[in-house]
Amino acid sequence: MQVIRPGQFIRQPWKNGGGVTHEIVKVTEAEDLLWRLSVAEVAADGPFSSFPGLTRCLTVIAGDGIDLETPDGVLAAPPLVPVYFSGDTAVTGRLRNGPIRDLNLIFDAARITATVTTLFGPLTTRETCGTRGDRRIFCVTGAVSANGQDLPPCALAGGDIGRVSLGPGAAALMIDLSPARP
Repeated sequence: MQVIRPGQFIRQPWKNGGGVTHEIVKVTEAEDLLWRLSVAEVAADGPFSSFPGLTRCLTVIAGDGIDLETPDGVLAAPPLVPVYFSGDTAVTGRLRNGPIRDLNLIFDAARITATVTTLFGPLTTRETCGTRGDRRIFCVTGAVSANGQDLPPCALAGGDIGRVSLGPGAAALMIDLSPARP
């Protein structure tokens, strides 16, 4: 099992220059983005970066949430609720009550099937072998362990994560990635 801690994240400006993201994992294939996982700091209302041809999943991990204004209406993003939208869509974020941090999964839905599921403790999952795809666990808060190893807040576990346990009041995000079916 591999654990990536916040001190290992790569800090970089947003694609549109409006803020900062902390890249956790980036997977490319033939120089095209297959998927990327990052934590963004959102301190003010403003436009989101465009990611043409890709799908985005945003999950607020700190703060009161954000509303995503799109041409088709508003997508509400309260804490710990994964929200999916097209990277082609023009989005303006409106903070609900001050700054937030969010976990962003950006992926090529033509090649990858991806889901983000929120887990709340107390909970212990069955062991997973990940033969069909790639499962990752992101610790949001509280006592979270994967394969018997405690995870600090904002750490990501991947590889053979085995059994995942969350103590009372803990929260984690389970990220599942697998090849898209033709």
